[in-house]
Amino acid sequence: MTACNNNDTAHSDANAKAHSNAHWSYEGETGPSHWGTLSEEYGLCGTGQQQSPIDISESVTADLPPLAFNYSPIPVVIENNGHTIKMTASGTLKIADDEYQLLQFHTHTPSEEAINGKPADMVIHMVHKNAQDQLAVVAVLLEVGETANPLIQTLWDVMPKTVTEPQQHETQIELNQLLPEDKNYYAFEGSLTTPPCSEGVKWMVLKQTVSISAEQLAQYQSVYPKNVRPLQAVNGRQVSSSN
Repeated sequence: MTACNNNDTAHSDANAKAHSNAHWSYEGETGPSHWGTLSEEYGLCGTGQQQSPIDISESVTADLPPLAFNYSPIPVVIENNGHTIKMTASGTLKIADDEYQLLQFHTHTPSEEAINGKPADMVIHMVHKNAQDQLAVVAVLLEVGETANPLIQTLWDVMPKTVTEPQQHETQIELNQLLPEDKNYYAFEGSLTTPPCSEGVKWMVLKQTVSISAEQLAQYQSVYPKNVRPLQAVNGRQVSSSN
């Protein structure tokens, strides 16, 4: 799933808790405004009250637990699933006493979530699941800077340009290099950002951005020019901000 779900195995952003073969896309008659009517299983896309993504314009400072990432080097397993570029991954994320397993991470351009109305140039959604099958997605915002990102370039060099099954490469990647130095974050309850739009997803958006080059952004956009769900209503949800 991508927590986006992308109908893989658990989000989008994660893979679907429900599964449907109904075709969906990011435009036209199968685009986001129609997702809720494409399949009964996609109903929450139209009726859900805690949908993602959202614009983070107001937040409450809170004593949130630190995010403890434990990512080891892993081989590149990458696919183009028709909605995004997705990488199968492993590792753990510990939030207080709750441990989540990293399932996969995938990409959107521009970012689906916005900060004060402004999306980032790209976002990486890192999808985790705990022993109770609860999903936790960490969003890493990417902004164009002066230098290329070596880890992103490693992925882009093997990025499939057309729809593929997962492809494993000998190259190893160190996922910690995808994370900013500052791990402060915004937290809120939300949903998958793709059908079936299942709710109950714990979202954490890292405040500090990670830099990529303009060429790297263009390289991704040559495959997916725009793969985002529009912003959804907050509906009174509280967004917490770590110190």
